[in-house]
Amino acid sequence: MDPQPLKPGDRIEVTIEKGIYGGLGLARHRGQVVLVPRAFRGDRGRVVVESVTRGFARAVLEDLAAPAAERRRSPCPYSDRCGGCSYQEIGYDEQLGLKEAILRETLQRGGVAWEGEIPVAGSPEAGWRTRATLHFRSREGQLALGFHRAATHEVVDIETCLQMSSAMNRAARSLLDGLGRSPGLWPKLRHLELAESGDGQELVALVDARLEPAEAAALAALRDGTPWLTGLGALAGQEPRRFVSLGGAPHVHNTVAGLRLRSHVRSFFQGNRFRVGDLVGQVLSLVPAGGTLLDLYAGVGLFALPLAARAERVLGAEINRTAVEDARANIEAAGCRNVRLVQGDVAEALASWRPEKGERIVLDPPRTGAGPEVVAAVAARGPEAVVYVSCDPPTLARDLAAFRRAGYEADALRAFDLFPDTAHLEAVVRLRPR
Repeated sequence: MDPQPLKPGDRIEVTIEKGIYGGLGLARHRGQVVLVPRAFRGDRGRVVVESVTRGFARAVLEDLAAPAAERRRSPCPYSDRCGGCSYQEIGYDEQLGLKEAILRETLQRGGVAWEGEIPVAGSPEAGWRTRATLHFRSREGQLALGFHRAATHEVVDIETCLQMSSAMNRAARSLLDGLGRSPGLWPKLRHLELAESGDGQELVALVDARLEPAEAAALAALRDGTPWLTGLGALAGQEPRRFVSLGGAPHVHNTVAGLRLRSHVRSFFQGNRFRVGDLVGQVLSLVPAGGTLLDLYAGVGLFALPLAARAERVLGAEINRTAVEDARANIEAAGCRNVRLVQGDVAEALASWRPEKGERIVLDPPRTGAGPEVVAAVAARGPEAVVYVSCDPPTLARDLAAFRRAGYEADALRAFDLFPDTAHLEAVVRLRPR
């Protein structure tokens, strides 16, 4: 007789078998898969089923009868509510082991199993962030600022985030206090973006609000309460939205591989102040010297500029206009005459560049991955080597499988925990033609 299917509201006893990507623990109940957030291998307890879809149920932990041996008391008082961290409740060494295991299993399930070691470079758990986006919420006469509760848009008010520096935390609360004195603005507030230099000498804040540029200019008064900010701006207007400077410079700088790189508060830049240099160094070591290098999803030139000294020429493509402006300023400041960057879609850029024998290609796509069109276009050029930088194991596995079908095989794999206490992991893979 088939077991009765689970339904929302059911309370069941489970034992977590293993961790899977997304900060979830996997259990089985009468043959049915049950996924439980912030649950770890060896946890045993009662869960409440929240939703059921084809193939699995999602549940939340209601009572932990026997905790896993790796569990610890979370150093963060918000860990039971905030969705920013999935692994605060297990020790850091166990986090690294869990992330390695999940990466390995994800690649295997994607048909690109990696049999060798996967060295995972760790990071200090506290104060690693140089970039953060916090969300506003107004309710019951109060303005709150923090991160979303897991799998919801509900904002958890955060006094102090352990991932951020003391200056970033202080700026967030000071700006909240300043905005709190203008209740008429509350319904229009969306997000607060913070960007800090790796050395802590520069800190820029950006208020994202449903305001017209002229209205946003009035937010310049917020600088009175946050005089240590080196820059303050607002994002206002209709699409395409406009950056409005409210004082100071909108950029921060980071020195990586001996190069001083500028990045706008609206430009993407790797967010871990402690390990960004190691990540770049690893990419440098995996890209063969010489030839033409293509840097796809180039951002502000994080890889293109250090690699310029090892390549005959570098061509980069980046779709974000602000990042392209930063990259061109960085190219000029570094005096890299063999680097040229275009603004536009990566697939279109590839189609416009004539393939050259012995190309080297660096891919650093967003979490959604490069995708089949870009993978096919890269492989069709017949590069000598492809170095793929990924922050998402499932899309990495998908794209590596596509590269394998196109005749490219991974020959090196390294991982970096650029996101301590979260479920995310950065991986660097080199592929060569079979």
